[in-house]
Amino acid sequence: MLTVRFDGSFQEWRNRARALLQSQVAPHEVSWAGGNESAGLFEEPLPTPANESGQRIRVPRQLLDELEMAARYRTEHRWSLLYRVLWRVNQGDSSARMVGDIDGSELHGRIKAVRREAHHLHAFLRFRPLQTSDGPQHVAWFEPAHDVLPWAAGHFAERMGGNSWLIATPEEGVCWDGQGIYYTRPCPTQWRQLAQNAADPGGELWKAYYESTFNPARLNRGVLENNLPVRFWKNLPEGMLIPQLMSRARAGAQRDGQAERVAAKNGKRIGRAAEQAD
Repeated sequence: MLTVRFDGSFQEWRNRARALLQSQVAPHEVSWAGGNESAGLFEEPLPTPANESGQRIRVPRQLLDELEMAARYRTEHRWSLLYRVLWRVNQGDSSARMVGDIDGSELHGRIKAVRREAHHLHAFLRFRPLQTSDGPQHVAWFEPAHDVLPWAAGHFAERMGGNSWLIATPEEGVCWDGQGIYYTRPCPTQWRQLAQNAADPGGELWKAYYESTFNPARLNRGVLENNLPVRFWKNLPEGMLIPQLMSRARAGAQRDGQAERVAAKNGKRIGRAAEQAD
């Protein structure tokens, strides 16, 4: 078994994969060890790179884009699938990219999961302002399931203009100074502490708004958790309210079709039973 060690980046994986293709090394003969991934006990030296007169490897641009996107999916053996798909396409088997194929289905499943996690980053990340003359003006803490941060963070540069900000995660971090984005891995301890300990002056106001607009009559726990996964609740201001609001809904708030504070105010009460009778 040939063990290929590299820094865990897609660009370095691409360079190693090209050399393996030129040397006609099949996927089952390769064990990938990128970044923190462990390899087998027995290693063999890498094959000698092909010279300039060797076979030139041509890979469709769209396939490279798909492989790069799928490489952001965190799994123990993320690189093995990518090389298997690349090998098959290079051998003339284009079905490796199709959803109906075993490898193609897994490839597109990973791409879909990565894109969804980027959407989660855009939707559920909360910036907190910092009252400081130096450093970023806003900071945020996020715990992504996949390596989407350096790719998806550009969204905030477009939205927040010249305002500087910092996003820290358990593994990596990005910082925008108003002109350019700076990426680092691993995330500095100072960045993590700054993002996790920053005060949220608007948190109470936001929680009051969320509670007042929560409609217990329309509560569907499955839909709620699908659109706002439970793993994000702990880092959202309204996260601690959601279990309480769901409990109140099950305990009778659904009869009023409105938040408890609104239902307690003076006025004519129109329950759901009356609507169903009509």
